[in-house]
Amino acid sequence: MQSGDDAVLVLRAAGVSLVLQVVEPIPRILHWGADLGDLDAAARSALALTSVPATLNNAPDDARAFSVLPTEFEAWSGSPAIAGNAAGRATTPRPRLESYTPDIPSGARGGSVAFDFADAVTALRVRVVYRLDAHGVLSVDTSLVRDRALDPEIGGLAYTLDAVTAFVPLPERATELLDFTGKWCRERSPQRSPIGLGTHLRTTRRGKPGHDSPFLFLAGTDDFGFGRGEVWAMHVAWSGDQRYLVERLPEGAGAFTSVLGGGESLRSGEVILRDGDRYDAPTVLFTWSDAGIDGVADRLHRRLRARPGHPTSPRPLMLNTWEAVYFDHDFDRLAHLVELASAVGVERIVLDDGWFHRRRHDSAGLGDWVVDESVWPEGLDPLVDIVRSHGMQFGLWVEPEMINLDSDLAREHPDWVLGPGAGLGGTARNQYVLDIARPEAYDHLLARIDDLVRRHRIDYLKWDHNRDLLEAVARGTDGDRPSVRRQTLALYRMLDELRERNPGLEIETCSGGGGRIDLGILNRTDRVWASDCNDPVERAQIERWTRVLLPPELIGSHLGSARSHTTARTTGLSYRLATALTAHAGIEQDLTAVDDAELATITRWAELYRRLRPLLHSGRVVNADLADDATALYGFVAQDGAHALFTWTRFATSAAGQSGRVRFPGLDASARYRVRILEALGAASRHESSDPEWVERATAGPIEVPGAVLAQAGVPLPTLNPQQAMLIEIERTS
Repeated sequence: MQSGDDAVLVLRAAGVSLVLQVVEPIPRILHWGADLGDLDAAARSALALTSVPATLNNAPDDARAFSVLPTEFEAWSGSPAIAGNAAGRATTPRPRLESYTPDIPSGARGGSVAFDFADAVTALRVRVVYRLDAHGVLSVDTSLVRDRALDPEIGGLAYTLDAVTAFVPLPERATELLDFTGKWCRERSPQRSPIGLGTHLRTTRRGKPGHDSPFLFLAGTDDFGFGRGEVWAMHVAWSGDQRYLVERLPEGAGAFTSVLGGGESLRSGEVILRDGDRYDAPTVLFTWSDAGIDGVADRLHRRLRARPGHPTSPRPLMLNTWEAVYFDHDFDRLAHLVELASAVGVERIVLDDGWFHRRRHDSAGLGDWVVDESVWPEGLDPLVDIVRSHGMQFGLWVEPEMINLDSDLAREHPDWVLGPGAGLGGTARNQYVLDIARPEAYDHLLARIDDLVRRHRIDYLKWDHNRDLLEAVARGTDGDRPSVRRQTLALYRMLDELRERNPGLEIETCSGGGGRIDLGILNRTDRVWASDCNDPVERAQIERWTRVLLPPELIGSHLGSARSHTTARTTGLSYRLATALTAHAGIEQDLTAVDDAELATITRWAELYRRLRPLLHSGRVVNADLADDATALYGFVAQDGAHALFTWTRFATSAAGQSGRVRFPGLDASARYRVRILEALGAASRHESSDPEWVERATAGPIEVPGAVLAQAGVPLPTLNPQQAMLIEIERTS
């Protein structure tokens, strides 16, 4: 096996480098970040030489290094890569490299390196695979297999796995951290802090990422923003409990200052490995950018859009019935709603909660996935036929992982309800969790949902998951073992099997809104419901941060009623329409309760959405860095730079009366552009006597503006009243 300077491996793609040094017993990470170019032998040797820091006073005699599997054996005093025990023993792993397999194409086209380790202390074989894709996104996959042959005594004891964490190092200039918290209807709320000494650890124990999910960890240089600074980001692609951390020790991490790490948050006893058992940790994604947060988003969006299963057909304009009718399912009313939806340009109807057995309220029926004959005496087919007659797709709401005790399924199979043998705890949203990891429950549920899809030729499932998993243990022969991981893997299997049985079926992931948004679930679904909140003031900010991970075509955004169902705030139609336009658009408002003038405006909005969605659903997402948090300017710029749409919006009043010159990100300073203000949805209300002159002219018709003015000098923007938005369309002329 090669070692030392001769085995410095370099993965390069899209302006990013990962440099690894193969040394024994554990390879080291020498660099992750900006592309260092095609390193020759001298440069590789110099990088390896400079990876060794000083030996500190009152410290181990060998200088510390940062390896791909940091442990205490290497004098790493931070969180270990692998933690666990075998009946209280084998707590100090010492993995040793056995082999490695590089797959590095010529040129800066990414590649992969797989490292295989054996650890006699824990009787574990460990594989760590680094992949750098064509978009510069680094994925790390770690798997463990118990092998008694490594140590017959320890290997004969069951090994309880506590944590597996994938790490990358951070340089000293990464001084700030941006992560997220939130709650129902206010998901992905950003919070910033300096990276201090110690551990900043975020874990979720909700059986899903949760409305307060860390979502992304973004470490960056001082005052990094959407378009400025270096950013090192991490996402855990997993739909169960998660673990995110950034850690800085006084002695650093080899030649680095701190580390970024993530993985699954395991409950005690959840994973117990015996001889031959395997654990595959969730994929952890790491992204670097020297173009701020938008640079991170661009890499992640390109990665998602390059997937074979990424939606490529135009994202149909939807109408979801929830806020229009709630549980009041009346055929004549719904048929009228469908007719109006077709008239305004809707392309997909989704029948939400209330269609199944005894589901007149939220405390009964979950688990009984059969059509309620008292409401639908002829079944769903008459409604489906009307939808199809207008050339629209038909979708259905389901919440398969949940169960009401007031259901036939719970009465017939009380042992299928997830909970401890000592008795169930309290309800949440009047429901419990169905133990879908139990084979008979899984088979029953899969058969019911598959039958619905086939029987009604369903194009689309809105798949909900409303409550947290508390006391998530499975009763049975293994005695109240923690089951979050098993539930998550069972969900993945079910989604995969449903899609295999029903080619073309699209699935939306909803979890009380945005409680389960991650790239694990997105491997199996086609859309996320970012929040149950259709209030555009809240929604615009929720979606702005959701777009850091997901491109707009994967984010559902709906027109709600003037008075928000979730906040009671009242907003104007034009603002609600402008906010819902720039994602995968839909309608939740009751169209039977609006007048002809409003229907005409909604019809114009639908036409505008169809015209602009090729841009919105393929373009680059950009955000202006503004000093005033009460305003936002965000845009969608075509990959060739020829077309863009920007939204200028105000959430609240500001002390300042003017915006000053605002620069439009993502445009070419050397180009010339045609600019016009779109007011087909209604003019935004202003807090001023008159607009800047250029805005007045661009409202009357297109005007020519040099890119240097738009992108570098900036232009003054109108002072809008709160809860208003202006759409600005820009086309390159030369």
